[in-house]
Amino acid sequence: MSDLSPYDTLGVTESASFEEIQIAKENLLKENEGDSQIRERIEIAYDAIIMDRLRLRQEGKIKVPEQIRFPEKVVDTKKSPISFNYSNSKDKSPRWLSDFIDQPSIQELSISGVIFLTLILLSVFSQDFAILPLLLTFGVGTTFFFVFRKSKSFWRAVGVSFFAFILGLSGSTLVATLVTNAGLNLGFTEDQFVCLFTFSLMWLAANFTR
Repeated sequence: MSDLSPYDTLGVTESASFEEIQIAKENLLKENEGDSQIRERIEIAYDAIIMDRLRLRQEGKIKVPEQIRFPEKVVDTKKSPISFNYSNSKDKSPRWLSDFIDQPSIQELSISGVIFLTLILLSVFSQDFAILPLLLTFGVGTTFFFVFRKSKSFWRAVGVSFFAFILGLSGSTLVATLVTNAGLNLGFTEDQFVCLFTFSLMWLAANFTR
């Protein structure tokens, strides 16, 4: 029996189906229940056939049913190239943040930039300091307009505008106080510096939030 090919050992042809090979193996094992050597040869022949069928399947010559269990796992050593999904990496920021942050166009940056630059120049070079509150009010309104145009939410636009206004006032006042106490010169009056800082913050809020 040892001189026979695996197919001859099981008594099947090379064109036999997997079901026929399985049945032949089970029948031979039952017939030789008391002979461990013959049973071992039967198992070896069966394993050899299955491995041969696996090789043929990998070469695309035959199709192996999914339910067939092979005697050992053959691992494909070809590693697929690692690919990075940059689109997914971009989306890893929190949802609320992506809904709040905007990417303005060059046209939007230019239009708002001209408006806020005009407000900054008026506040810095104006000799009438009574006009500064009016300019700040106009800046809040401009911020509201740009944010509302994108978000279509009245209260969000109001919140963003006044938050930028309050943060600009408080932040610039704190910076001006610290600089003055340190004996440094701002180059502007405190009111002019507050307007410059606040308008800059408003410009950022108007363009990069929605």
